Amino acid sequence: MWKQRMFYVMLLPALVWYAVFRYGPMYGMLIAFKEYSLADGVWSSPWADPWFKYFRTFYESPYFAQLLTNTFLISLYKLLFGMVPSILLAIVLSECRVLWYGRVIQTLSYLPHFLSWVIILGISTAFFSQTNGLVNRWIADAGGQAIPFMTSTEWFRSILVGSDVWKDLGWGAIVYLAAISGIDPTLYEAARVDGASRLRMIWHITLPGIRSVIILLLIMKLGHVLDAGFEQVYVMYNIQVYPVADIIDTWVYRVGLQEMNFSIASAVGLFKSLIGLLLVVGSNKLAKLWGEGIW
Repeated sequence: MWKQRMFYVMLLPALVWYAVFRYGPMYGMLIAFKEYSLADGVWSSPWADPWFKYFRTFYESPYFAQLLTNTFLISLYKLLFGMVPSILLAIVLSECRVLWYGRVIQTLSYLPHFLSWVIILGISTAFFSQTNGLVNRWIADAGGQAIPFMTSTEWFRSILVGSDVWKDLGWGAIVYLAAISGIDPTLYEAARVDGASRLRMIWHITLPGIRSVIILLLIMKLGHVLDAGFEQVYVMYNIQVYPVADIIDTWVYRVGLQEMNFSIASAVGLFKSLIGLLLVVGSNKLAKLWGEGIW
């Protein structure tokens, strides 16, 4: 440790940040078990009777099943339709032989990551608005009827997931590109000597070479499966699509924060954290069956 002391000094700011902003505030979990009031504070507020009162309030809510279903489905769709395109883009960019063209495509693909969801909403409205959206103009010109994409329960999840995939497509590919660049190039040379095609090399060398990274990112994302993207949903949804778009975080914002019911907001947050922990531990054990895993 003394020989590597400079590396530990470099690591110190990150450890302090986690201690102050991640582990320090964990005492706030007590709010989930108390009749919390701002005047009394966390320690002086009386305990809830029974202690699981606010967990039961959330569970017995008439919206519980709907919220849980929406959250899981939106997160699952984002996970499935988000990872695969990023992997494919990374493979395509790594196979591109015209370097300047690959760099231009890579730059253009990750620029949307830096756009706010308000701007993404404006772009989505410009394309999918029922009155003057570009897509609906094409449909009308073709003799069809305009489709209310942004207010339709049938289409809204597709708009939600599609915009998320488009926004983070290039950004997600960066990690896979880094993993591909770490594959031993002699493996490709040996395969080329044996007469393997590009598709064969991708299937037998590239994909196995980045398998550990794919599993690592999958396990990490499963820990946030109940975080369906509050910012995006809050900006883009409306009362007409509540049945398919209202997620746990938006409900907590309305019921827990706007109504200043901090105890139920904390209880739901703890519930989400426990589910995420179970999913991470379970998926890690499953991944270890294939010789992979975070720990």
